[in-house]
Amino acid sequence: MQRTPAIEQGRRRKADQFAEAADIVEQFDDNDAELVDAIVTLCVHAGIAASDVIGMKRLGTHVQGDNHTDAIAHLKKADASAAKHLSALLQLKTKAGYGFDSISRADLTRAIRAMHKLRASRH
Repeated sequence: MQRTPAIEQGRRRKADQFAEAADIVEQFDDNDAELVDAIVTLCVHAGIAASDVIGMKRLGTHVQGDNHTDAIAHLKKADASAAKHLSALLQLKTKAGYGFDSISRADLTRAIRAMHKLRASRH
């Protein structure tokens, strides 16, 4: 999708909203694994939105749709490091959202780190 100021601003707001929610929920998690999957899912959505902003700012477009491979390849053209962070988040998306067992604490830490790296890269 082509870059417009409204789309870029909207995706930036989404990245911030999901990231803020992830940080708030993580503060209340108390290491009991009850909220880990929800936190990772919020990180994934924040990372996707931040990736869209990076693509729009540096390439003028972002990828829409469910094909994660296309989204990673597109982002890699703009920022290879950011593409690695998006890939890490997307690898956790299905397990966190649809899996039967909880995400590990190590994966939670990776997801939070990747989300924050993507948000920092969008400037």
